[in-house]
Amino acid sequence: MAEIRRELVTSSLDFISYTEFIDMEHNTQPPAELKTGTTTVGLIGKDCVVLASDQRATMGFLIASKTAKKIHKITDRIGATIAGSVADAQSIMDLLRAEAKLFEIQRGRPIRVKALTRLLSNIMFQGRGLYMLGSLVGGFDDEGPQVFYTDYVGSVLPDKFVANGSGSPVALGVLENSYKDDLPKKKAIELAVHSIAAAIERDAATGNNILVSVIDKSGYQEIDKATIHKIWKGE
Repeated sequence: MAEIRRELVTSSLDFISYTEFIDMEHNTQPPAELKTGTTTVGLIGKDCVVLASDQRATMGFLIASKTAKKIHKITDRIGATIAGSVADAQSIMDLLRAEAKLFEIQRGRPIRVKALTRLLSNIMFQGRGLYMLGSLVGGFDDEGPQVFYTDYVGSVLPDKFVANGSGSPVALGVLENSYKDDLPKKKAIELAVHSIAAAIERDAATGNNILVSVIDKSGYQEIDKATIHKIWKGE
């Protein structure tokens, strides 16, 4: 029986090479019903970074959650948004928090925004598309406020404002039209809210609520929902 099993295994592996097998693994696409959508935004204001997102999690045409948390605090001065697979995103955000804490213990200082982004990039690049995650990393360190766009294969693109997810084209239209250098914190928050609100109006996978976090030299702060609602509804 063991000999028969070995013959079956050997004959089945003869059909494809190891390289072809890896290529098949990397080219595997998730079922259409599990594809997700979202809108996340990051922008640099005057001495601050603002991260914003909606709270709708979808599975195809099903709204799986109306309270999804898409902005994660990594350190006291770094945050990241998520778009893609919730499972992949949560796992990698936990890993980044652990690595950032370990870095601080070993080096005696907090990890810089660029260094944490490069760590995320390395994780995504090693996977080469195995992780369904796009992220915006924003924070404040001795180099000032910074925002980086990263994608599922490890690209790193710094910019003054960025957007990610299925509603990002709509959000970018608002950002392109209204963004200015050295926006005061209040105006930066308002612009972030308006960009997500525009995506909610036009992208079916974006919706329900808006989350906003601000990071400056004082640290990481989540904006209360009442303030966000007033900006959103123009009250």
